[in-house]
Amino acid sequence: MAIVYVTDYKSPLGKLVLESDGKALLRLRLPGENEPVATAVGPDDQVVRDRQPFAAVIAQLDEYFAGTRKKFDVPLKPRGTPFQLKVWQQLRKIPYGRTITYATLAHRAGNDSACRAVGAANGRNPLPIIVPCHRVIGSNGSLTGFGGGIEAKQKLLTLEGAL
Repeated sequence: MAIVYVTDYKSPLGKLVLESDGKALLRLRLPGENEPVATAVGPDDQVVRDRQPFAAVIAQLDEYFAGTRKKFDVPLKPRGTPFQLKVWQQLRKIPYGRTITYATLAHRAGNDSACRAVGAANGRNPLPIIVPCHRVIGSNGSLTGFGGGIEAKQKLLTLEGAL
């Protein structure tokens, strides 16, 4: 049995829900995501509401939303397939204030013809904002797909000066 810690974070986008194993961030849920709290837990795991394990994450989110943090360096532990993990690793390499297309992301992930698979992996990113999936845009420059909605994606890209 494992313990999953959960807390809420009030952001300019609305309430974010953070999940941790006490050592690393497992998930960041955006406003409007309708999944139950602590979806990262197994059937025998225990959910504990506690803000303490999130002190570093909260401090870095505060800095990010204040415009003073450009890169996150908290321990992360996303769960996904090997392909998803590879895509999410590439997302972390997109510089603050920059955007890339799904085609570019597919190329960086090692498969130029995998735009749809990359889009699906991008959409399943359990750590949005910190693993910056909002920096991926359509080939025509359109703001497509984001779990928090296009308005939230636009706010994040505006905050970063990418729009």
